[in-house]
Amino acid sequence: MKKEEHYLGRSGWLRASILGANDGILSTASIIIGVAAASTTREPIVLAGVAGLVAGALSMAAGEYVSVSSQTDIETSDLDRERKELIEMPEAELKELALIYENRGLTPELSLEVAIQLTEHDALAAHARDELGINSITRARPLQAAFASGASFIFGGALPVLAALFVPVKPMIYWQYILATAFLAILGAVAAKAGGSSVKKAVLRITFWGTVAMGVTAYIGHLFGVSMG
Repeated sequence: MKKEEHYLGRSGWLRASILGANDGILSTASIIIGVAAASTTREPIVLAGVAGLVAGALSMAAGEYVSVSSQTDIETSDLDRERKELIEMPEAELKELALIYENRGLTPELSLEVAIQLTEHDALAAHARDELGINSITRARPLQAAFASGASFIFGGALPVLAALFVPVKPMIYWQYILATAFLAILGAVAAKAGGSSVKKAVLRITFWGTVAMGVTAYIGHLFGVSMG
């Protein structure tokens, strides 16, 4: 029998990758649009885009690592405390595990029997999974999340930078908006397919907020009194 595939196992790296790529496209394109609205030459536009790309990738990777590491520290602390309680008061922990299964719908007798068997097999794993909600699929992985976030930011941010190198300067804002929206739509569709969710909803959500962000930065550029062309 073929093992059933679940999308939850992809949640850690997929979330970081999509967040990084989305932020890379949106942040870099927004920076370029803002500078393009206040510049008539290509050099400062490209420079701003590259600077935003490098700084953003490092920031995303570092932020993701710190954030997920904090989650890992909490998980480790809870597991250490649970390991200590299993040694010091095993009977109380057994009753606690049995009560969890009883609250899920099993009879008291069956709940106790399940708790006894799982405790004999791997007590810490049973409590980690059923009491703390920690398992091998969803457990935090800082390095994986940091790499996925930073690398995907570079990939996403490279697209607007390449566009800034080749599209005409005068209509740069329009080109950046069109291409960034297209990139975001593709990203939303890929993320939805990988996560098993609605493609239409994902594309609409990501393009809507992308449009808002780029529109705000273009407006800020115009506040400096420089026309779009």
